[in-house]
Amino acid sequence: MTKKRLTRSDKLALLEVTAPWEWPEDARETLLAVLQDAEADQAERVLAAELAGDTCVIDDTVVAALLALAQDADESDELRGKAAVALGPALELADTDGFDMQEMVVISQEAFHDAIDALRKLYGDPSVPQFVRRRVLEGSVRARQPWHKEAVRRAYASDDEEWKLTAVFCMNYVRGFNKQIVESLGSDNPLIHDEAVRAAGNQEVKAAFQHIAGLIESDDTEKNLLLAAINAASSIRPGEAASLVADLANSDDEDIAAAADEAIAYSELPWDDLDVSEVEGWVEDDDELDD
Repeated sequence: MTKKRLTRSDKLALLEVTAPWEWPEDARETLLAVLQDAEADQAERVLAAELAGDTCVIDDTVVAALLALAQDADESDELRGKAAVALGPALELADTDGFDMQEMVVISQEAFHDAIDALRKLYGDPSVPQFVRRRVLEGSVRARQPWHKEAVRRAYASDDEEWKLTAVFCMNYVRGFNKQIVESLGSDNPLIHDEAVRAAGNQEVKAAFQHIAGLIESDDTEKNLLLAAINAASSIRPGEAASLVADLANSDDEDIAAAADEAIAYSELPWDDLDVSEVEGWVEDDDELDD
C-alpha cells in the first residue's frame, strides 16, 4: 500500500499537537513555508508564527521571517502581533545565556540586535496599530532594554484596559513595579488579575503573598490560576508555601499535585545558607524597587 503523502496543512496540524522536542527534522522548513506564503490560509499562518517561536526550530532565518511579518503593514494585525510575540522566547534565551557557548545559542548576536532594534522602532511608530504595538512590547520585554520601563509605565497609566493588561504582563520581566503588581491583584479584570499573580511570583513581591495564599486556600480558584498561585507562593515565601500546598499534593488532578510537590521540594532547598547580599540585583525591601 502506498503511504499517503502529507500536505503542508497536515504537517502543520501534526506539529500543533506534538511536543516540540518530538518534531520531525523538516519542522522548521514546514513553518517557514507557511510563514512566507502570502496565499496560505490566514489561520495556518498565525499558527505557524506561534509555533516558529519555539527554541527547537528558531534560528536567524526564522527570526528574519517573523520580523518581516511583524513589520509588514499589508499583513493582518493578528499575524503581525503573533509574529512579534513569537520572537520573545529566543530573545530571552539569548539575553540570559549570551553568545559565548555556541551549543546553547539559538540565534546569532546580529539577529538578536536586529530584532531588538526592529521591535523598538515598531513600538515607537504611531502609525502601527495599537494591537500590534502591544504585542511588540510583550515580545520585546523578554530581553529587557532601557526603554522598556517607561513604556510599561505609560501602558499601565493608560485608561485602556488592553494596554493595562499588556503592562502587567510586562511586569513579569521588567523590575520596579511591585506596587503596581499588588494594585493589580485587586483588578476586576480577571486577565489583569491573573497576570498580576504571575508577575508577583516572578518578581517575588512579598506584599502579594497573603492574596496569593488566599487563592490557594479557596475552593473556588480556577485551575490555571491555582497553578499560577502555587508557583508564585513558592517563589515569594518557599517555607510558608510548602505548608499551604501540603494537602494539594494529594490532589486527584495530576497537574495540581505536581505543582504542589514541586513547591514543597523547592522549599527544602538550603535557603538559610544563601547569602542574599551576594545575589546580583537582590533588593531586600520591595519598596526599593519602585521609583
